[in-house]
Amino acid sequence: MTKLSEIALNGLALGSVYALIALGFVVIFKASGVMNFAHASLLLLGGYVIARFHDELGFAGAVVVGVLATAAAAGVIEVLFIRGLGKVELHVLTILTIGVDILLTTELVRRIGSDKLSLGDPWGTDAAHIGDVYVAEARIAAIVVAVVLIGVFFIAFRFTSWGLSMRAASEDREAAALMGVRMKRVQLIAWCVAGGLAAVAAVFLTAAPTPGLDRTTGLVALKAFPAAVLGGMDSALGALIGSLLVGLTEALAAGYQSELDAFGGDVSSVAPYVVMILVLLVRPTGLLGSKELSRV
Repeated sequence: MTKLSEIALNGLALGSVYALIALGFVVIFKASGVMNFAHASLLLLGGYVIARFHDELGFAGAVVVGVLATAAAAGVIEVLFIRGLGKVELHVLTILTIGVDILLTTELVRRIGSDKLSLGDPWGTDAAHIGDVYVAEARIAAIVVAVVLIGVFFIAFRFTSWGLSMRAASEDREAAALMGVRMKRVQLIAWCVAGGLAAVAAVFLTAAPTPGLDRTTGLVALKAFPAAVLGGMDSALGALIGSLLVGLTEALAAGYQSELDAFGGDVSSVAPYVVMILVLLVRPTGLLGSKELSRV
């Protein structure tokens, strides 16, 4: 039971971090209809900036700079490549984000090289005991920070004019524009919010027991993509539920790897995608995704 409790807590922490990334996918999709595959490189950028500045500015100062820099980079991508191309098919813009991701990731990988960069987080390898359960303090911090940020996001989404505009845009962009919604501002803020959340996620993805930031850290964002898809790409709540499901599944697969040897090694790396496929077979729009109606 102790092992299961530890696995569940680690899975909850991992799912909380995935939720920050998945919300980025969802908020951009709701605002602009684009699946942003440059999200992985934005996460890597946020972690890289924090790693470079934590000695000079301290951890908190570096996180602020990293969040702002990543939000600004996401905003630049929106202005130059999404808005700047004018009226283009959404699938073309989605493919374009893949190209942006390749360019940005290549440059960051060149700068990082083979190094393992520390982000200077204050938790280190310290651990806490909750009853008989052992869990890294970084995992607890991940849960707390994710709960706070996700709570703030949902409050803003529900009670601010930007949130109202987001909801209107996700229902019908043309109707929202005709009703006076400033779509360009809504999209820009959505991209910046997604970039900032990705930078925060990078902090906890590289904290203990992970050895630090390396050239492959950005690929973790691809594990959050199944969470957004199985939750429903147009549902923020679905992204949260999907992330927790993916995090728990991955943690359980890793914790009980010996019992799953019949399926091959490192089952945990493919578990999120298996869960996504199983859910989509039953619910093609995701757990909470809205069904698109068409008149025939």
